[in-house]
Amino acid sequence: MSKLCVPYFKGETPGIEDLSVVFNQLPENPIDQISWKEFPYRPEVAFKIAYTDDAILINYSVEEKHLRVNNFKHNDPVYEDSCVEFFISFEDGIYYNLEFNAVGIALVGYGSSEKSQRERISNSFIEKIKSSSKIRTNTDGAGVRWNLSLSIPFEVFNKDNIKSLKGKKARANFYKCGDLLPEPHFVSWKPIANFEPNFHLPEFFGEIEFQEK
Repeated sequence: MSKLCVPYFKGETPGIEDLSVVFNQLPENPIDQISWKEFPYRPEVAFKIAYTDDAILINYSVEEKHLRVNNFKHNDPVYEDSCVEFFISFEDGIYYNLEFNAVGIALVGYGSSEKSQRERISNSFIEKIKSSSKIRTNTDGAGVRWNLSLSIPFEVFNKDNIKSLKGKKARANFYKCGDLLPEPHFVSWKPIANFEPNFHLPEFFGEIEFQEK
């Protein structure tokens, strides 16, 4: 299984409105794995990722038939909306789930590989995540395109004492879902061999490596 190399950008982390300077230099990684035939709909989704001395930077681009944004408070069930997600584990058995709807409202959790044994990260940490969202309807009126840029400071991963990610390895997966959309869907970067939709299975995460320079 090939690993994803996460490039390092030296210097001060750009402001959220200036992240295009970083993302314009990066390749797209498709989120296109359908693991459950009962949910065949696959929107067009890709992500870009990089990191700095104090943050992980992610950009999602999405094109889908329907848009739902009904949650407007952090730690609301944003997975019911048009939603993208980033799950990462810096150590075995423990991982973070970061879930965002199309306007950047976040649900962030932490815990073991048991889906039921998780705790929510407090709003005081979630509010440290900076986001920028752009949504537009396709010119033919069929479907929508949206783009979400995220700057996630290391301190959001508040159960780990992350000082630097240079040269570090982790395991992660990236997702697109929409539980209450007209066409519910559960799409991932890496496939998931499970009998029903479940993103909380770190055994199916892929390897990522934070480049040193």
